Amino acid sequence: MKKSTIEEIKERFDNDVERFSNLETGQVATIDATISLELITEASKRIVPNAATILDVGCGAGNYTVKMLSKLPDLNCTLVDLSLPMLDRAFERVSKETNGKVEIKQGDIREIDLEENSFDIILAGAVLHHLRDDNDWETTFTKLFKLLKPGGCLMISDLITQDTELLNEYTWQRYGEYLEGIGGAEYRQKVLDYIEKEDSPRSMNYQLDLMKKVGFSKVEILHKNMCFGAFGGIK
Repeated sequence: MKKSTIEEIKERFDNDVERFSNLETGQVATIDATISLELITEASKRIVPNAATILDVGCGAGNYTVKMLSKLPDLNCTLVDLSLPMLDRAFERVSKETNGKVEIKQGDIREIDLEENSFDIILAGAVLHHLRDDNDWETTFTKLFKLLKPGGCLMISDLITQDTELLNEYTWQRYGEYLEGIGGAEYRQKVLDYIEKEDSPRSMNYQLDLMKKVGFSKVEILHKNMCFGAFGGIK
């Protein structure tokens, strides 16, 4: 199956701002979304307690940065997303929570020009699963590493796979059952079809290994539940 293009992904998110602005319901198809949000922001605060700058990659309506600002107020925030309606909503929400500078950049993190060694914290919530081939993953992780200040952290919450096909089938079967429990068989099929078309997730092992390869000094697993995980690295 041909995967969604960046333009198709952008268009879908342009039309889904309201849902993604709600911390409770926005991520109902994401198992443990609220737990992962709490864990990656709390870990970031503890790793970089004196943080001044944050980059939110694929920020959506700003949930991750809003949560981060509840722990470390008045950060200077840089918000990146494909969708301008999402960015507008994120800007509005984030600006209410910080006296720091809030900057929005519309576009693909792979192409946007940002200054190296300039962020204490980078958050990537449900975004990196849009990366496609090995080269795409490696160049993006390398770029994120370079954007961090020494001692800074990249924290990821995302859809993941298993390296062993038998176990991958099992986790996705369980996820399907979870979806069916929420919304019935039709909802299950809708979400799984959508993932098949739009997403190309990789395993947590793959991403942790890649982090080490591009230079992170430490990598940490915070949480894993079936095909969702929260993890990160420290520069």
